Amino acid sequence: MNYASHNKEMHHSLELTEPTIFMKSDSALLKDGKPFFIPDFSSEIHYETEIVVKIDRLGKNIAERFASRYYSEVTVGIDFTARDLQKRLREKGLPWEISKAFDNSAAIGRFIPLAEVGDINHIPFHLEINGKKVQEGNTENWIFPIDRIVAYASRFFTLKMGDLIYTGTPEGVGPVHIDDHLEGFIGETKVLEFNVK
Repeated sequence: MNYASHNKEMHHSLELTEPTIFMKSDSALLKDGKPFFIPDFSSEIHYETEIVVKIDRLGKNIAERFASRYYSEVTVGIDFTARDLQKRLREKGLPWEISKAFDNSAAIGRFIPLAEVGDINHIPFHLEINGKKVQEGNTENWIFPIDRIVAYASRFFTLKMGDLIYTGTPEGVGPVHIDDHLEGFIGETKVLEFNVK
């Protein structure tokens, strides 16, 4: 919920005053270009393309003005969501981790140094499926910039080296299907590529 355009497309009417946080375990990670297998418990798996920041120092109660010291690399990731499960759980007011944090639901690309990317608050990124651009965004449209997210999350959780922060998705989410080929880009640099099985 970190892009107003996505909140609108998902019909979220919340007036957000602080970041929305949820967690995925390490078993959610899908890396090294390995294929994503559509799970049998959902008939509506959606991609959500996001800029991902890797934490590279231990931190707790980090002041926002110092947050930029805690990361130096970024990539593109996919937050896979079982939309049918999420909708059902939300309607009942129940936690929805099983729709977001299931095994292999966090695809992650190759990290590149921020020094090669430029200002973290002005990063263009996009996703192509089968050679067609399906989603694009720019971090300049974040509701909450990454330094605020780092500071906020560190109030509740000790941030450790290697922790990953997915920073939210812009509008344009949609379903994936067997045999889809996904490619994620920062600018024109491809950092993520894998197939759906």
